[in-house]
Amino acid sequence: MSVYLDHAATTPMFDVAIEAMNASLRKLGNPSSLHTEGRSTRKDVEDAREKLAKAIDCLPSEVIFTGSGTEANNAAIKGLYWHSGKKVVVVSSIEHHAVLDPAHWLVEHEGAELIELPVSSAGVTDLDFLQKLVAERGTEIALISVMHSNNETGVIQPVGEIVKIAGDIPVHCDAVQSFSKVPLSYKALGLFAMTISAHKVGGPLGIGALILRRAVEIPPLLHGGGQERDIRSGTLNAPSIVAFAAAVEAHLYDSKKVAQLRDAFEAGVMKSRPDAVINGRTSPRLPGISNITFPGTQSDSLLLLMDSEKVSCSTGAACTAGVHRPSHVLMAMGLSDVVAQSSLRFSFGSTSTQADVDYTLSVLPRVIERGLAAHAVGRS
Repeated sequence: MSVYLDHAATTPMFDVAIEAMNASLRKLGNPSSLHTEGRSTRKDVEDAREKLAKAIDCLPSEVIFTGSGTEANNAAIKGLYWHSGKKVVVVSSIEHHAVLDPAHWLVEHEGAELIELPVSSAGVTDLDFLQKLVAERGTEIALISVMHSNNETGVIQPVGEIVKIAGDIPVHCDAVQSFSKVPLSYKALGLFAMTISAHKVGGPLGIGALILRRAVEIPPLLHGGGQERDIRSGTLNAPSIVAFAAAVEAHLYDSKKVAQLRDAFEAGVMKSRPDAVINGRTSPRLPGISNITFPGTQSDSLLLLMDSEKVSCSTGAACTAGVHRPSHVLMAMGLSDVVAQSSLRFSFGSTSTQADVDYTLSVLPRVIERGLAAHAVGRS
């Protein structure tokens, strides 16, 4: 058998989303066209926009479709920076590179000053640090960006508290991992901007959305036809948008079941490897993510050994896979670079089963033993 435990990287597309996408692909009409076919496709897009707005608790006019979560993050961070006229950008030290990299780009090309918020050893943003920073330099801060939950550890961040501390400072939240998995309300959190993505929730690749306050108009990254409030020009990808909404509306993710599978897996790991460390375990976490350190091993070797046993997992964010370097998330939590390179991420989803857990636990002991032997040879 083969086991897929990398749902945090991408999820299998739901059948209902595939069916919705196929139906839309067979329809003719640019949603910006005024003729009958165009208006029909536009109606499909707007119906989808309303469904997503209902799911995320925002106004339909606040949903701006993008080509990915990465694009939405870039649009928010660069756009809010340019809109503010201020120079300081604040992000957490455990952000995805889709947030960190545009922030660093602003430093290199726009003269921004970047301040990274530290996190505790449990992976939670340091609110005291932020409180002091806002008190001392709040008038200089263009925006604050903190993810709703971390993609490597699953640790949920205190976004509501961060918004309260920020006051009038715009706060953006990358909620790609949390959307459809835990309770999430754009309105209740009081955010300026939020990012979501389809392929993390059973939808297709290549479609995301930026949720942006209706009264806020930020400079666009893309110029052209003026679609999506003139913030994201380009012909709307109606089939993917429709499929995105279908996946969200179906809501096939059972958080209780997924959490039970993760807990059973972690219990099995600790029984067979008492020296293993579950990173972020003491903090509130997403139901499906388990980041585990196996002392004395090398994560890339473990990944390949797991793959040879037909178990798909990861060493961290898929977007940085193939680059041999320690996780910046784990290092921000206080792990050394050596320990940070001894960790694997297992992530469960709507299609995961107890059989997946049992099989993975059955192969893990020999994988770890082989990983320990390989690492010992490499150091000798």
